[in-house]
Amino acid sequence: MKKFTLLLTLCLGTFSAPAQEVPYNGQPLTLDDCRQMAVQQSKELSQARTQEEMASYDRKIALANYFPSISATGAYLYNNRDIALISDTQSALLRNAGTLIQGQLDAALAGATQQIGAAIQTNPALAAEYMGSPLWQTVLGMLQQTDPSAPAGLVPNVAEPINAIGADIDKALHPDFHNIWVGAVTVKQPVFAGGKIIYSNQMASLAQDLAAAKYDMKYADVIVDVDQAYWQIISIANKKKLAESYADLLHQMEKDVDHAIAAGVSTQSDALQVKVKANEADMLLSKAGNGLTLAKMLLCQRIGLPLESAIVLADENLEVIPQPQNPAQKSLEDIYAARPETRSLNLATQIYGKKAKVVRADMMPQVALTANYLISNPNPYNGIQNVWNGGMFTAGVMVNVPIFHGLENVNRYKKAKAEQRLYASQLADAKDLIGLEVSRQRKLYQEAQEKLRMASSNLDAAEENLRSATVGYEAGVIPVNTALAAQTAWLGAHSEYIDAGIELQMAADQLRKAEGELK
Repeated sequence: MKKFTLLLTLCLGTFSAPAQEVPYNGQPLTLDDCRQMAVQQSKELSQARTQEEMASYDRKIALANYFPSISATGAYLYNNRDIALISDTQSALLRNAGTLIQGQLDAALAGATQQIGAAIQTNPALAAEYMGSPLWQTVLGMLQQTDPSAPAGLVPNVAEPINAIGADIDKALHPDFHNIWVGAVTVKQPVFAGGKIIYSNQMASLAQDLAAAKYDMKYADVIVDVDQAYWQIISIANKKKLAESYADLLHQMEKDVDHAIAAGVSTQSDALQVKVKANEADMLLSKAGNGLTLAKMLLCQRIGLPLESAIVLADENLEVIPQPQNPAQKSLEDIYAARPETRSLNLATQIYGKKAKVVRADMMPQVALTANYLISNPNPYNGIQNVWNGGMFTAGVMVNVPIFHGLENVNRYKKAKAEQRLYASQLADAKDLIGLEVSRQRKLYQEAQEKLRMASSNLDAAEENLRSATVGYEAGVIPVNTALAAQTAWLGAHSEYIDAGIELQMAADQLRKAEGELK
């Protein structure tokens, strides 16, 4: 009792408050109720469930790699300097092209007029005839006329219209590149990735199973812990009732001895012996009460209730501890398949095997189809214009062939294969240990059964001995110390019977856990 009280004190000191309080309606709690409440409030199980949920998302992420990826990209760029397609000299020539052409036309016409006049002057007769002719004077006036407003002019003024055309062309050759807008929609569909997508999906599926196996391990630990706390309360509650009966019996004996002393058939020595035993019984009862309180506090912590909750268990008033059903014999192969530890190591071995194949896929060519739609402003598709005037569609095939990167992928592949061998070796070791554990738990279960059978037989004998001693003491043929010894033997036998029943319950739990049944 002292050891158990110290154990509970240490446990409750470690878990000073419940992890998550759940409502309690005051009804008696069955073992299944306690299990469900412990599962609901366990932070470790909650974390394991979250990890399992994360693994399911990883599987969906891996599945998405089978489908095409579609992305849209937009960009804006500001340039503090503009971009010109011609030089400043060429730009000036283009803007003044009309003026230059006009000057050349005027010069050419003036030269032609001078040449005609010089030719006429070389012939005096012709010069006298033509220079005085009104018709010839009219022709000379028309040749010398360059004003476009004069209707008789032969050479119009082309400077302004050509300059305007040149200015328009110059403007087109100076697009506004200060503000650039670009948009693109890209579609990419993997065609061949060396099996990387397939193996990644298989790894994600195995990782989800691994998360489920880890949850089963945590679940089994929670169930065993809450079962142990539950049955410990049943044990202490029965021992408390036993201590109450024992104390009542001794206090009654105190009264009987006092009467016997008054009648002169007993001595003060007998009274002192009974009194000492009665005090021991009271102390035992007090320890049992304190132990029961601490045991209930421990169970409250396990199932998420406030430590001060006045819980009542459905089996708390059982007279006889129920015996569990004998578990069915299972082969080691079935146990290996059921145990979450071996399942975890087996899945880890398979995962690293797939990981090696994924790394190997990185050393193979990668083939993908791609399609893009591009749009920009300035727009280059009809000259360079600052307008949103349609875009361009492209489609093609991308091939990536890894050649050399310091043997990185080769070493990653070897590392993954080594990890696979490591987990395979750990799996073999785990199977050996599980085989030993199952054999040990089966032996302990059989010993617990035998112990309970012997405790039951001893209890029957102790009860018969107590009955005979009580009858003899009341008849005055048996001394007090003999009656006290019979009561003490009965108390020890009853306590051993309770301990054996609880031990059998826990041995059954441990055996079910060893055989992978608690999940």
